[in-house]
Amino acid sequence: MTDPFRPHESQGMLRIAVPNKGSLSETAAQMLHEAGYTGRRDPRDLHTADPRNGVEFFYLRPRDIATYVGSGALDVGITGRDLLLDSGSEASEIASLGFGDSTFRFAAPAGGDFTDLADLDGVRVATSYPGLVGDFLAARGVTPAKLVKLDGAVESAVRLGVADAVADVVSTGSTLRQAGLEIFGPVILESEAVLIASGTEQPGTATLVRRLQGVLVARQYVLLDYDVPVANLERATAAAPGFESPTVSPLHDPEWVAVRVMIPRVDMNHVMDELYAVGARAILVSAIHAARL
Repeated sequence: MTDPFRPHESQGMLRIAVPNKGSLSETAAQMLHEAGYTGRRDPRDLHTADPRNGVEFFYLRPRDIATYVGSGALDVGITGRDLLLDSGSEASEIASLGFGDSTFRFAAPAGGDFTDLADLDGVRVATSYPGLVGDFLAARGVTPAKLVKLDGAVESAVRLGVADAVADVVSTGSTLRQAGLEIFGPVILESEAVLIASGTEQPGTATLVRRLQGVLVARQYVLLDYDVPVANLERATAAAPGFESPTVSPLHDPEWVAVRVMIPRVDMNHVMDELYAVGARAILVSAIHAARL
């Protein structure tokens, strides 16, 4: 059985680490597919090659990806910013990918004595990210008695007596409240999925970044087409100025023009309302499947 990590087998190919499971896995795979890459067909595969695009994919535990990339065994990888910082890896973030958002906060028993970071000095803090939390506290002069590393169910640590406070991912805070905890202190980290790389940029990395950024643009923007009287063109383009500048084309009726513009998806309906109000008609929205800006 051959080892896909052996250098001679990866010569000339960009080696990309992809989460093999967890919350980042499916979205990362879909994003790479939309960027034109061919990934694995069988979820049990740990390695697959895409010769047409000059890349190889290695499917790894999200927590291990920063270590592989930082060591130079792999060139680039997709993981969480939290996992990168917690790993102590020499890999660096080169692009944010717009998914997998999470917020890290401290929490302790509701109505207790914990109101500020200084209250964590000399107590036990449970977390799944001891490297990240330890660095955060050390940079602020706080020294806990112990960082208790847990792989899950961190919110139960106080109730079960293994910690005095916790540092965990927070979305709505309902899980913490159910465990009798309340949030205090500053935000530890705002995390999301990121593309990371080893020290030296490899051939193909710039192309990968451009393609992934093109996917982000395609997800965040739409194309808007509409017809508008020439007399109202300035007001219409003020309502939708576009990414750079609208494309304006003449129509058979010289008093009307056709306009095409790229606008943020979240503004789509508001912009359509404004355009209709200034006399635009035949207002159509189209999805963008890929982009290069």
